[in-house]
Amino acid sequence: MPPEFSNTAASRTVAMVIYSGAQCLDVTGPLEVFSLANRQLCDMGRTDRDVYSIELLADAPGPIATSSGIRLTADRAFRDADNIHTLLVCGGTDEASARQRANRELIDWLTDSAARVERLGSICNGALILAETGLLNGRRATTHWMDVAELQGYDGVDVDGDAIYIRDGNFYSSAGITSGIDLALALVEADFGKPLALAIARRLVLYLKRDGGQRQYSSYLSSQVASDRFAELVAWVYANLEQPLDVDSLARRVAMSPRNFARHFTAELGLTPAKFVERARAEKARQLLAEKNLPQAKVAALCGFQSQEQLRRAFKRQLGVLPDDYRKRFNR
Repeated sequence: MPPEFSNTAASRTVAMVIYSGAQCLDVTGPLEVFSLANRQLCDMGRTDRDVYSIELLADAPGPIATSSGIRLTADRAFRDADNIHTLLVCGGTDEASARQRANRELIDWLTDSAARVERLGSICNGALILAETGLLNGRRATTHWMDVAELQGYDGVDVDGDAIYIRDGNFYSSAGITSGIDLALALVEADFGKPLALAIARRLVLYLKRDGGQRQYSSYLSSQVASDRFAELVAWVYANLEQPLDVDSLARRVAMSPRNFARHFTAELGLTPAKFVERARAEKARQLLAEKNLPQAKVAALCGFQSQEQLRRAFKRQLGVLPDDYRKRFNR
């Protein structure tokens, strides 16, 4: 069980390395989670003081222009920082990230800091900066899907281009932008338990506190991007998963013959109608298993599976894990 916070204990310093051209939401999104943890724990009566102390680090203290033009103020130079519990490196524009990878003073400081901090992590293509240190060699890591190929260029890094965030020992990495919030929620959960993380997610009006193993983007979004022709059908399928969704019924909705429909659908979306429906149903089942305390038989019915066993087989095919094992991740 995560420990309670003692009012006599020192707060945990969460430091974020920022730089000119940093992605603003990479910085503010995760740090807002830690700030809300302070407020939420006070509201819950678990402490009367901050459990996290937040710092922004840069080459020098003072204002830093992010990629959006919004200016953030660095509290101190990274070389002057000490007693850091959790150290995070944000992402930024391609040019800004490249400049930081060439910043040998920063790279050397990050390398030395790894032995002194409890947790070291990256947001978005901040993983490229960590990879430059060599600290990710032999470790699993992820980054924004647009930067996966570049991260794979570091031969020692085991890159998972689908994951939202990854923990490997005390090293953490997250995918693009908003997934930094997911990572921060996971860190808070590790420190003070799932109820606190869920309470913060509700404060942020997040639809779902996502598990790190989820894909960076849903099959719904992927399908919308992949096909204008079948966009309305894709939306209808996701809204009607409990209905029969065989090829004949789907073809009728778009006024096509079943054979012609199946051929064009597969060509545009890269998978057959049956495989698409199974993936969509598994995705909804994953959401229900994480959010609702429903029997698996009820989940199966809501998602359009004919039986609990059909749900189990489809879930295993699509996600590589059984529903029971997946649900346990959310009820530790």
